[in-house]
Amino acid sequence: MARITKLSRSIAGKVALVTGAASGMGRATAHLFADEGAKVVVSDLDKGAVGAVVSEITAAGGEATGVVLDVSDAAAIDRVVAEVVAGYGGLDILVNNAGVSLPAPVTGEDFEAQWEKTLAINLTSHARLIRAALPHLQKHGEGRVVNIASTEGLGAQPYVAAYTASKHGVVGLTRAMAVELGHTGVTFNCICPGPIETGMTAPIPDDAKAKFARRRVPLKRYGDPEEVAHGTLNFVLPASSYMNGAVLPVDGGLSIQNN
Repeated sequence: MARITKLSRSIAGKVALVTGAASGMGRATAHLFADEGAKVVVSDLDKGAVGAVVSEITAAGGEATGVVLDVSDAAAIDRVVAEVVAGYGGLDILVNNAGVSLPAPVTGEDFEAQWEKTLAINLTSHARLIRAALPHLQKHGEGRVVNIASTEGLGAQPYVAAYTASKHGVVGLTRAMAVELGHTGVTFNCICPGPIETGMTAPIPDDAKAKFARRRVPLKRYGDPEEVAHGTLNFVLPASSYMNGAVLPVDGGLSIQNN
């Protein structure tokens, strides 16, 4: 009997741009995509860190190039997308991963400055990158966009109002674009990571992490960046063509636990 499955689970040969890819979840995503045969563009602010990730990927047998990108710079976004398309002949996958967390109490003197910077990097850049990439993602009617939000986009905690608002915005942006642009064949989905071992959580003492995980996470641990990357990979597969506007927590069960 012939196989009844028709849809591909391969991204071999696809061109993928990953922002914030010099460390943490972005780095893990870039590595995983390259392992799966994609041509990966590693973008981040630090030229040296970008180069290091590109070297890691190529040493492991993958294909990658690097580009320095400040996602809060609209002109730089347009330039980088144009360079990617010129270099590879197209763009199939966009992962909006770059982000910052800048704690500031609402009543603090630096709140507005932190608010503006956070929104520019965590939310406005997503919209700009999607707009710049969209004509190329639409070219074959099967482009993929994955926005990385956070479980802070599903709830809230004190002293990170800007971060929380930006991540709620990422969820909303994903859903809005999924509805508005779904007819083009491009899909828009969102990952909401919970507590993950990244540079952003590195300053938290290990005993505090362990206590938090025991209390809040059913799996009783922090996640690994690669575990988030696999969720992202699932959204960009050709076979995931009917997944659009989905919001996926990768949080060990944190967001569903009541206490």
